[in-house]
Amino acid sequence: MLELEGYSVRTWQRGAHFLAAAPTEPPGCVILDLRMPDMDGLEVQRRLNEADLNFPVIMLTGHGDIAVTVAAMKMGAVDFLVKPFERQSLLQAVENAWSVLYDNGARRQRVAQAQSLVEKLTPRERDVLAGLTMGLPNKHIALQLGISPRTIEIHRANLMAKLKTRNLSDALRVAFAAGIGRRLDG
Repeated sequence: MLELEGYSVRTWQRGAHFLAAAPTEPPGCVILDLRMPDMDGLEVQRRLNEADLNFPVIMLTGHGDIAVTVAAMKMGAVDFLVKPFERQSLLQAVENAWSVLYDNGARRQRVAQAQSLVEKLTPRERDVLAGLTMGLPNKHIALQLGISPRTIEIHRANLMAKLKTRNLSDALRVAFAAGIGRRLDG
């Protein structure tokens, strides 16, 4: 059915076989049956999460209950279909999974780009950026770091140039995407 809609489909007979191949598979969505021979779909999904493999999951079952549905969704399943399901329901679930995959890919790309820019900063510029992400004024950051407010202004101008940002809001977006802002080192 999915191939007729233009999707490339790969199948595995066992969850363990898929998990062994998953790290080298291209991006895509995963359709899991809750009941499989060697491990259930929830276990496969849990192991995908543990391995940090970001495949959006659609869970299928002939025996769905609320607890299992909630467990699958908490682990990140994008949909849960009870058999028999309508063809259109599966196609919509796959389309939603691809949207999630695309959104995750775009987010990962933004994070990688932000981290690359932040790596160009000196340790002191990172300290200043961390203070800015905490909403601290220049004078407070200067006091925390034991340097003058004028030096903070210079570091701030330099870090904004290196981050290729024109204003504080843009610099903060880059910082947050890169994971800066949890604490002020100094």
